[in-house]
Amino acid sequence: MFTRRFALALTLVVASAGIASAQTPTRIQQFKAWGAYTYKSGNSNVCYVLSVPTTKEPANVDHGDIFFIVSQRPGQNISYEPQAMMGYVMKENSKVNVTIDNKTFVMFTKEKAAWVENAAEEPALVNAMKTGHNMTVKAMSRKGTVTSYAYSLQGISAALKQIERCK
Repeated sequence: MFTRRFALALTLVVASAGIASAQTPTRIQQFKAWGAYTYKSGNSNVCYVLSVPTTKEPANVDHGDIFFIVSQRPGQNISYEPQAMMGYVMKENSKVNVTIDNKTFVMFTKEKAAWVENAAEEPALVNAMKTGHNMTVKAMSRKGTVTSYAYSLQGISAALKQIERCK
């Protein structure tokens, strides 16, 4: 089931990138809860780490496929960009809160995706992921349902180290 979820997530990542020339992602290696992946986009590689939530709340709703990624796109000068992907459209102009231990990072939303509101905080979020114990992502669906997702941070440091030399 875990592998099937990652395969579906890989397809969604490529589709959400909107890159027609992107090839099917290849898994480099699995590091506990986090997988490291790569795919070719034009003349450059895109590398990223990805995980799925360990719990989804509320339990009585269909969340769709949910995952959290951190990507490297050297061809676009993007390094360690965190992104939350939901299986539903989020409420317009809503925020996503990513809490690691006792530190919260705010993300802006667009349809099914969310990015760090203040790009200068991206390195701090990634560092918190590497050193933290618990990560929770809270969002609101277009219908107004408040959702919460818990992620394991086990393996994130090793997965990020695997993609640090993405070229």
